[in-house]
Amino acid sequence: MAISNYNAVIRKDGDWWIGWVEEVQGVNSQGATREELLANLGEALSEALEMNRNDARRAAGADFEEVTIQP
Repeated sequence: MAISNYNAVIRKDGDWWIGWVEEVQGVNSQGATREELLANLGEALSEALEMNRNDARRAAGADFEEVTIQP
């Protein structure tokens, strides 16, 4: 599986840091520190990718081919 980089848009909002992963809709998080936010975003991204992967494989059925593509 190809290793990819993702971009996060982050900002401080009062006492919290909040952020969104640009490439995956719905992946966002918050943290008390910048470092906590980045860790939380990484975990949310991993979970979203795993759920999407499982959904795609389930939709494809038993006989499928997995290939790597480049945008």
